[in-house]
Amino acid sequence: MNTDEPAVDAVDGGFRRSGAAGPTPPSDTVRLRLDIGYDGTDFAGWARQPGLRTVCGEIERVLTTILREPITLTVAGRTDAGVHAVGQVAHCDVTRASLDTRSIAGDPAMLVRRMAKMLPPDARVKAVEEVSSDFDARFAALRRHYRYRLTDAPFGAEPLRARDTAHWTRPLDLERMRAASDTLIGLHDFAAFCKRREGATTVRDLQRFDWSADPDGVLTAHVSADAFCWSMVRSLVGAVGAVGEGRRSIEWCAGLLAERSRSSSVPVAPACGLTLIGVDYPPADQWAQRGETTREVRGAIGCCGADPSGS
Repeated sequence: MNTDEPAVDAVDGGFRRSGAAGPTPPSDTVRLRLDIGYDGTDFAGWARQPGLRTVCGEIERVLTTILREPITLTVAGRTDAGVHAVGQVAHCDVTRASLDTRSIAGDPAMLVRRMAKMLPPDARVKAVEEVSSDFDARFAALRRHYRYRLTDAPFGAEPLRARDTAHWTRPLDLERMRAASDTLIGLHDFAAFCKRREGATTVRDLQRFDWSADPDGVLTAHVSADAFCWSMVRSLVGAVGAVGEGRRSIEWCAGLLAERSRSSSVPVAPACGLTLIGVDYPPADQWAQRGETTREVRGAIGCCGADPSGS
């Protein structure tokens, strides 16, 4: 499950629990920023889902156990099943009293070691720090950065990289892929590349979409935007891949920007090749303004901090 424009906010206990606008947290509440990495292969995505193993669910469970109070995360980019992250960012609000236990001693950074002992090996919280209530992992973000790895080698991906490298079954022309990618950069309506949600905008500023080739023949797409629609990155890669294998023209790829609904001719690349590698934020004194601006454009959402994602 993955969304980019959910509809409602959740307010609990008098302070904001999701990414949408809400009351200022009380003075005894601390906002924490978490930097997160995970191998998404065996997760049913980021978002909390009853009966399913998710990244959000695992981290919230461990934090709740350590801090002894219910924890709800708001995330920068909610990834789909099988999608990975090395630079995911989330935030949560906790009472200051919960940080004053003997094992944490008021220092949020101490949570990193505590969580490492309790989280499964395919999910890690790599850093925790206290931030002001102006910080919002989703709404304060300036842009998200993704990487997509694929190989057209006849034998497929190297076994040691098979969990983060997709296999393209036909030979690819890198120069054609680069040319096709160039036609998509800029502020456009990417409706042809997105799974449509009622009331959600599909206009995005695609700031980077280029390719590099490793010595071992792996092709890597570098994709950055202010935000991504549901399935957008994998659809961009799928469309450009179709050009690279000669099945579609560069002009066909560019022409997709004129469409106003999801195009059935655009293939969605496998989830395993996609990794969220980073999220950019403005300086701290600009967090509040950035959040207000983004909310005006994107609207408010709830449920585990559902947010713009490209997976």
